[in-house]
Amino acid sequence: MNKDYLFQSDRLGFRFFSDMDSDTFYKINSNKEVMRYFPSVLTWEQSDSLMIKINYHIEKHGFGFYAVDHLQDKKFIGFIGLKNTAFEAEFTPCVEIGWRLDAEYWNQGLATEGAKRCLDLAFNDLGLDEIYSFTSIINKTSERIMQKIGMIKIEEFDHPALGKDHALQAHCLYKITKRS
Repeated sequence: MNKDYLFQSDRLGFRFFSDMDSDTFYKINSNKEVMRYFPSVLTWEQSDSLMIKINYHIEKHGFGFYAVDHLQDKKFIGFIGLKNTAFEAEFTPCVEIGWRLDAEYWNQGLATEGAKRCLDLAFNDLGLDEIYSFTSIINKTSERIMQKIGMIKIEEFDHPALGKDHALQAHCLYKITKRS
């Protein structure tokens, strides 16, 4: 285990965000393709603020969306992890699993690998019993990752943060529970 990381998977190292991640994180968050299923791309300030919020969440709760490095080339490539979510819905508050990777690292199984490692952390180290994930119903790539990590679709819902006419409002909800 590399001391630079809180934990690892075969190809990924999970850690806190650092100031050195700012440029790359902004590049990821301002990429229209990466952010296609989000309401908008992020400004530099919003991206840096998100890094600070993510680190605070990890410090406060003992888990969060971790900065992820690709171990082979030692590059920061985005985040994968767990987050307390509490917007108004029948399934909240809950712990969700999520990911956002630099498009250069898509289609290599890295989000799936990292998400599986975070589920292991959730169930075996953190003692959580259930994890949720959700995305716009048109985001079939993320939905497929949810399926690959063993999650089961439980319903569709309208995301309360998005207006009735918003193209991304309709979401699918997935859940996985700890296997005894």
